[in-house]
Amino acid sequence: MAVLLRICATLIAVVWLSVGASAQALSDADLTRWDGVAARADAAIENPDASEEMLNTLRIQITAFRSEFEAARTTNSARIATLREQLAALNATAPGEGVEESPDFIAQRQALNDQLSQALAPVQRAEAEFVRAEALVEAIDRQMRDRQTEALLTVVPTPLNPLYWQPAVTDLTTSVLGLWAENAGRRGGGDGTLPHQSLAVALMLTLLGLVLIFRGRRWSRRIVERLQRFGARGFGIWRFVVSLLRIILPFGGLLLIALAAVSTQMFGQKGNEILLSIAILGGIMLGVRWVSERVFSRDEDEALVMLPAPARARLRFYVAAITLLMAMNALILMVLDAGEAPVVSSAVFSFPFTILSGLALFRIGSVLRGYADPEPEEEVATEVRASTLGRVIRWLGTGAVLTACISPLLMAAGYFQAANALFGPYIMTLALLGLVMALQRFAADVYGAISGQGDRARDALVPVLIGLVLLLLVAPVLALVWGARLTDLTELWAGLGRGVALGDARISPSDFLAFAVIFGIGYALTRLLQSALKGSVLPKTRIDIGGQNAIVSGLGYVGIFLAAIAAITGAGLDLSSLALVASALTVGIGFGLQNIVSNFVSGIILLIERPISEGDWIEVGGQMGYVRNISVRSTRIETFDRTDVIVPNADLVSGTVTNYTRGNTVGRLIVPVGVAYGTDTRRVEAILSEIAQAQPLVLAQPAPAVLFLNFGADALEFEIRCFLRDVNWMMVVKSNINHAIAARFVEEGIEVPFAQRDLWLRNPEALRGAQQDAAPEADTADLPDKGTPA
Repeated sequence: MAVLLRICATLIAVVWLSVGASAQALSDADLTRWDGVAARADAAIENPDASEEMLNTLRIQITAFRSEFEAARTTNSARIATLREQLAALNATAPGEGVEESPDFIAQRQALNDQLSQALAPVQRAEAEFVRAEALVEAIDRQMRDRQTEALLTVVPTPLNPLYWQPAVTDLTTSVLGLWAENAGRRGGGDGTLPHQSLAVALMLTLLGLVLIFRGRRWSRRIVERLQRFGARGFGIWRFVVSLLRIILPFGGLLLIALAAVSTQMFGQKGNEILLSIAILGGIMLGVRWVSERVFSRDEDEALVMLPAPARARLRFYVAAITLLMAMNALILMVLDAGEAPVVSSAVFSFPFTILSGLALFRIGSVLRGYADPEPEEEVATEVRASTLGRVIRWLGTGAVLTACISPLLMAAGYFQAANALFGPYIMTLALLGLVMALQRFAADVYGAISGQGDRARDALVPVLIGLVLLLLVAPVLALVWGARLTDLTELWAGLGRGVALGDARISPSDFLAFAVIFGIGYALTRLLQSALKGSVLPKTRIDIGGQNAIVSGLGYVGIFLAAIAAITGAGLDLSSLALVASALTVGIGFGLQNIVSNFVSGIILLIERPISEGDWIEVGGQMGYVRNISVRSTRIETFDRTDVIVPNADLVSGTVTNYTRGNTVGRLIVPVGVAYGTDTRRVEAILSEIAQAQPLVLAQPAPAVLFLNFGADALEFEIRCFLRDVNWMMVVKSNINHAIAARFVEEGIEVPFAQRDLWLRNPEALRGAQQDAAPEADTADLPDKGTPA
């Protein structure tokens, strides 16, 4: 409780002094006060016994002066720029070498230099003091970090030594008796009775607190039942609300009872702090239990971590056990701290709680380490999300196991502060991450109720973005939990506000915001002007469609370029330091990067003009397939053979590209059909028209057409020409039409001819005469040779 109050007081002081410093200007009195603060800071830094409170106070004051010095660095900036321009212009008109300058010229230049020196004097002083303040802040932060590290590495006697057990019990008893004695002293003052008004207030608060504790669950259920009358559309929202009310109402009851006890004025300051701390610990227990009920819900549909029901029940039990043990440990430590007991006594009492809590955390880590991704019901995107969540859960489980093993060992070795700095923050980290998951699910349910998507909205992009925002918001809290000081966060925020130095230029988040706003306005105006030209102005001219598109596209390029220039100028970004780099890049581009730059520019043109988009069915360079990815250098096309073809963007811009699905998926299908000569052509036309109209994917408007094209060499040639609502199913529809044509022609007795060829011999009698001449020769060849005996 005291730590939270100190953090809030420090934050308020930082903001107040920062605002006050920004509204003040440098003066001699300010510089005098600054010298005193800087001197005290130097002395405190050199003094190892300086208290942490003193160092924090000095740091706040130094930070306020540093903000004032930073603002003063821009004093007279316009005047300084004007004087420098005047000097530059004056020096440009100076006479050349060997020519004596006139006295008026010398006097004018000297006057300008004197004015410039006078204007630069406060700026230079502010710059010097800013550097000094920055060094003092860094020195204080370094000393605070060293003290924090030294405290973590401090070794106390081991709690395993039985010699410290009896003194620890004695210290606890003494602390309790001291609190009782202090309270008894307050109760014994006066006549020993309470004013009637205080007693009435205490009784009323106590009664109201008890009612909230014991009737809160029933009231929350009734409230949600009435809210559900507005409709069951947001059932997940109402379930979230009822679970939240079951925590808020009992926690309010605990606070009312604690306030009732404080209002009696029977307890001292330490007693009041302990009473309020007990109520806060109860609220923390309820909050952690609520997080576990959301993450490991009893309902299968509402569980954020998909584990079996028995495993989720065990995890809820382990979480409840850890929170109860840690609350009891914190209460005992507060009592010992109130009695100013030695650290070894705190270690003795914390050790058994750490052992038991470590066992429960070890069981939690073991269950989380065995988490298996659920079977994906949809495509790859759901599988990737599930596997990412699974890896995070398994990493958290591994961390829980390591923390459960290391923390008791550290405490047994005497590193009491280090063990507490590891075990408690890890538990809080798990609780905060669970809170982020619960809030992200609630945001998804709200988005689903608003958009009408229902449970499907949990896999949408908007809840994912909300989850990222929640993680960014909880990051500072996690940093504080793990030991970061509030001044570290304020210093980081101040550094971001001052910007990042790039050469001689410094870019701050405000510069980025100004750049984005100006560029967005310029881009919107460019699109608005393009729309007006394309829809209202250019159609009234005699320019053809291609010329109109060229004008609109060129205007878009020019508008984006001008918007970028205006954004850079309006944001005050100085890109002169990048001129040397740009020159070197120009030389490299001129010698060897022509193709790369060509593809890069072509990729930008593709991304801006979008002649093709991901998922389009295109044909380029003899390759046909679906566009799967468009980058700034190349485009990946997946062919129908499931192979990837990488096409340079320059080929898509300068070459011929056929896009079958650009803008819509409507496309024409042509099916050629041939029938035998002598078939009734009108009958064939009617049959083919019926078959085309019967296909589900064929559009009714425009209606399919059947054309009698040619008297072919082998058949009467017809064509079915129809438009499909999804051209991606072209081959399937063509196959179905062919099947239907074959079956229908068989029923109607229509013949589908095949190619026939007749061979005609021009002089068949010459062939018969050659055969007759060849016959006697064959007979003669069979006779024996006359010179050979038979």
